[in-house]
Amino acid sequence: MSKSALLTSSIAKKYWMALTGLFLCTFLVGHLIGNLQLILKTGEEGRRAFNEYAYFMQHNIFIKVLSYITYISILFHAIDGLWLAFQNKKARPVKYAYNRPGTNSSGASRNMAILGTLILVFIVMHMVNFWAKMHFSHIPLHTTNKTVDMTVGYDEMGQEVRRKINFEYVLTTAGTYQEVKATDLETGNTSDMMEVKDGTMLYNLEKSGERNANGLKAGEGYKDLHSVVMGFFGQKKEGFPVNSLALWATIFYTISMIVLAFHLWHGFAAAFQSLGLRHKRYTPAIAFLGKTFAIIIPLLFAIIPVLLYLQIEL
Repeated sequence: MSKSALLTSSIAKKYWMALTGLFLCTFLVGHLIGNLQLILKTGEEGRRAFNEYAYFMQHNIFIKVLSYITYISILFHAIDGLWLAFQNKKARPVKYAYNRPGTNSSGASRNMAILGTLILVFIVMHMVNFWAKMHFSHIPLHTTNKTVDMTVGYDEMGQEVRRKINFEYVLTTAGTYQEVKATDLETGNTSDMMEVKDGTMLYNLEKSGERNANGLKAGEGYKDLHSVVMGFFGQKKEGFPVNSLALWATIFYTISMIVLAFHLWHGFAAAFQSLGLRHKRYTPAIAFLGKTFAIIIPLLFAIIPVLLYLQIEL
């Protein structure tokens, strides 16, 4: 078989469709494990776990390579699927006079191209709202605050002057919390202890308070992607009782996961069949595994935004 035939024949397309589809199933599992931290851990622990996970996904070389493979697989899988649907329709331009497709095929199998197109639309929207923001938008650093009642000086009588000082800390990739700012809550005066450059890099300042052009790098902070996600799906706690954008985002996400479930319901087992892995002994097990996968994975994905919107903690 020539190289062109390897890529253009219907059989070859089904092989590539199956391989990219199964690879994307493994991607779904990995992505789900990371996202579950949004609901399995709460408070500062959950925020830290998710931001550390997001940083790892952006900076680990192995993950970055897998990410590019995933992007290529998504495009190839989508284009290949649409081309196969077009070829099948072209090969049968006139419908049969007697046609009852429901007797030998499921609705999901007959509408894989439509389901796949809807999923592609969801992926584009998902990347615009999260991936693009993560890479191209300014996202505040992961910070935490602590207020301390401390001595700030002495009055004319030599008595201690104590005031409440709010310290702001940035979580660094070294796993420590670095002091970056102190604010006198009574006067409102603020003192910077660190300078932030390039969005995430922390540099020391001179003791005099003047900016040190040659200041030493003190560490790198995490982008607070956890707060971005929470803000996207969460209701407003003050003001309007319902954040309409978050409500529609949650509904759209949930419906998309239902579409994904229908796509996987046929696609998972069909991938093994396209690869020739069909036998009376293990085909039923593959079909059962596929249907279980098609229910559990999208269901868990859908639960996450729903719980975030309803502000329910597990």
